Amino acid sequence: MELISEADRMRISDAIGEAERMTSGEIVCVIAGESDSYLHAPFMWAALVALLVPWPLIYLTWWPVQWIYALQLLVFLGLLAAFLPRQVRLWLVPRSQQAARAHRRAVEQFLVQNMHTTDGRTGVLIFISVAERHAEILADRGIHSKVPPGIWQEIVDRMTAKIGDNRTADGFVEAIASVGVLLAAHFPPGSADPNELPDHLIVIE
Repeated sequence: MELISEADRMRISDAIGEAERMTSGEIVCVIAGESDSYLHAPFMWAALVALLVPWPLIYLTWWPVQWIYALQLLVFLGLLAAFLPRQVRLWLVPRSQQAARAHRRAVEQFLVQNMHTTDGRTGVLIFISVAERHAEILADRGIHSKVPPGIWQEIVDRMTAKIGDNRTADGFVEAIASVGVLLAAHFPPGSADPNELPDHLIVIE
């Protein structure tokens, strides 16, 4: 399933270009399908349940140990198959762990996209991880030191409200414009203003 349409990608790219014309800062947008496979969760839960299977059978029945072991194995395999679909896997993982994995992926992208190498340390990452329903903004120290932390969260809250209404591109475009205004206020465009980072939406399926 496509995360975002080509038309919406173009809208976001245009919004980045427009925002960056007002500033020497850099904006990068990333959308990821998921931040982790969470494959450990099906195996862990299936194993835990399967480990409990023999105890009542040992104490309440006269079944041979081979039958009990066979049933235990069948329970494990059945639960594993049931737990493997992605939506079920996510249901098995606590929200706090999902948020932590998504934040780690955002930090990885901040580094992978070389946002920490911009002139003046003015890079701002707008990151969404779809599976975890997680969005956040990471700003390098040059701009982060000039903007109260609550401002970034306000932008994220407005963005996620639009994403919740199935208006992902609108959420990105509004967030880009808001970030652009903040960057322009502190880092107006200079005489030499190289475009150091990509202006298009980075999609990680």
